[in-house]
Amino acid sequence: MRSFLMCAVAMLVVAAPVSIRAAELPVTTLTIGTQKLTAEVAMSPAQRETGLMNRFSLKPDHGMLFVFERAEPLSFWMRNTYVALSIAFIGADGQILNIEDMRPQTDDAHWSKGPALYALEMKKGWFAERGIVPGATVKGLSTTAK
Repeated sequence: MRSFLMCAVAMLVVAAPVSIRAAELPVTTLTIGTQKLTAEVAMSPAQRETGLMNRFSLKPDHGMLFVFERAEPLSFWMRNTYVALSIAFIGADGQILNIEDMRPQTDDAHWSKGPALYALEMKKGWFAERGIVPGATVKGLSTTAK
């Protein structure tokens, strides 16, 4: 019986998804117009790769900010992501280039419309509900730069 339990525990450890817990990511406050939000900051390749995967909810006005080394065309998908999201692609100047709605658990590519240095994921509809559109400026990004 003991060897069975040890084997079962070992299989769980091997099968458990590797993810970066939210508590391990720095958090920042951003402002878009009059709207304030709290964003976990994913700066390393591993943090960006994991993103909001394997989460089933987001707190109100909370999301994730992805920070890249240089502005370039960016593409995101929703593999292993269970929460419907909207993503704002943001240029180096802090202006939102475009906002895309993304369906959970899909490999559909969502591209920035130009070189983006940042991407901000929020619960689907968050930007639209607040009247935030492309061209709006995101403030607070300078505190997240590498």
